[in-house]
Amino acid sequence: MYSLQFASESSSNGMLERDFTVGEVPGVLWSPLSGADRAPLVLMGHGGGTHKKWPAMTGRAQRLVAEGGFHVAVIDAPGHGDRPRTAYDEQEIAELYRARAAGEPEGPIVVRYNAQLAERAVPEWLATLDALQGLPEIGTDGPVGYFGLNMGTAIGVPLVAIEPRITAAVFGLHWPDALAEKAKRITVPIEFDMQWDDEHIPRESALALFDAFASKEKTLHANTGAHKELPRFEADSAVRFFVRHLGASVGAPA
Repeated sequence: MYSLQFASESSSNGMLERDFTVGEVPGVLWSPLSGADRAPLVLMGHGGGTHKKWPAMTGRAQRLVAEGGFHVAVIDAPGHGDRPRTAYDEQEIAELYRARAAGEPEGPIVVRYNAQLAERAVPEWLATLDALQGLPEIGTDGPVGYFGLNMGTAIGVPLVAIEPRITAAVFGLHWPDALAEKAKRITVPIEFDMQWDDEHIPRESALALFDAFASKEKTLHANTGAHKELPRFEADSAVRFFVRHLGASVGAPA
C-alpha cells in the first residue's frame, strides 16, 4: 500500500489546494478552508490530452467545494500531466493526429487507447482512494462519488464497476464499445451527459452507453451542440446530483 505524501499547499477563494503523490502518481486535493471535520469525497477524472489542474478540473472543483462542501481529488492519468509517456502512448497519439489530419474517424483510436489507459489507471485510483481515506478529514466511513467525462468516463466506468465505496457517479461524452459490459455492472445512481450534435460520438452510441447502466436511478442530460460545447451549467447540475446522493458537509451552504 502506498502512502500519500503532500508536496505543496496553497489557498484561494475559500478553497485549500494540496498537491500530493501516491507512489509515483501525482494528484491534487481540493478541500474547504472551513466547515465540518468530515466531508464527502468526489474523485474526478480529467479528459484526454489534459491534466489534473486543467481549467475544467479546477472550475468543477471550485463548484464542488464551495457549493457542496466536498473534498475533490484528481490524479494525472498515465502519460498525462506530470507523467512521462511510454512508447505506446506516443504511438497512439501519433495515430490519432494522423487520423485527424486525414479526416478519418477518431473514435476507434480513442476507444482503443482509452481502454488501455483505463487498465493502467484503475489500480492507481484504487490506491489513491485507499490513501485519501487515511486522512482524518475524509476517513473510511464517508461517501465517495466519481465525476469524469470523455477519457474520465473511459477510466471511471471500469473503476466504479469494481469499487463499492463509490456510490454515485457522473459520466458522459464517450463511446460504448469498451464500456457497455462494465456499465451493466454499475447499479449506483448515474447522471449522464451527451451532446446531441456530437461530431465524434453518434447519438445512438451515446444512448447505447446510457442504456447499458444497470442503475435504477439514472438521468440523461442531452444538450444541443458539438462535442466540446457541453454547457457549463451541467457542472452545477453535477454538484446538485452529488449533494443529493452523498450529502454535504455541515459547513456547506444550504
